[in-house]
Amino acid sequence: MKLRFTKMQGAGNDFVVIDATREPFALTPAQMRRLGDRRFGVGCDQILVIEPGREAGADFRYRIFNNTGDEVEHCGNGARCFARYVADAGLTGKREIHVDTMNRRLLLRLQDDGRVTVDMGAPVFDPAALAFDTAGLAPRLENGFGLWPVDGVELAVLSMGNPHAVQRVADVAAAPVATQGPRIERHPRFPRGVNAGFMQVLARDRIALRVFERDAGETLACGTGACAAVVAGIRLGWLDAAVEVQTRGGLLRIEWAGGDAPVRMTGPAEKVFDGEITL
Repeated sequence: MKLRFTKMQGAGNDFVVIDATREPFALTPAQMRRLGDRRFGVGCDQILVIEPGREAGADFRYRIFNNTGDEVEHCGNGARCFARYVADAGLTGKREIHVDTMNRRLLLRLQDDGRVTVDMGAPVFDPAALAFDTAGLAPRLENGFGLWPVDGVELAVLSMGNPHAVQRVADVAAAPVATQGPRIERHPRFPRGVNAGFMQVLARDRIALRVFERDAGETLACGTGACAAVVAGIRLGWLDAAVEVQTRGGLLRIEWAGGDAPVRMTGPAEKVFDGEITL
């Protein structure tokens, strides 16, 4: 089969975007693995699928697949690319777009400077909600928020629609992302896997971040990971309510007022090229 697609990137986190608003999405996991392969296919961190909205108030349905072919819950950088795509492709004339993911509704706002702001929803801290096995563990409380001992380090564990385990490091450039990242990602305490974040606090309004993503490895940027790191830093008393996050692929701005307030992420989203591939 021939498949038309668009390659996009948000702060270096790259995606293959598929418009399934006119025809049903029908790729098999094997075809998605081929599509996501950087040597034998197009190559990407994740595959984003645009479908018509199914629920009242939803403009679109937003589906995310890892390049292994597995469907996942959320991708913040992908959400910005999603918004840029549907606007540029003429699928909507709205500046505020409501989309449904696997487990939450997002509000995407197109900014006049070309960036996109995503209302990511509220963070979730219940370990059971993100499949974190705490049996026999006791967290150390800092500013009233728990740091959990896993793999010899202290982790802040929370969900932004997908699971994250964030640790603070002195120097993010020297952090053991390549070695400890995969151990945390597949640690038995996280039976469904987890995104492993490594955060360096540079100031109360600025951090540097690297993330070893579940099923994708280290990426140049992780939007939900940036949100999780900032939320954890705010809860722990390290950060203020608005933070600039320096990733290896670019700069993201994260804002959270605390409590049940939604986390807001603002950053770039750009088309790289349009293409067609035979699968």
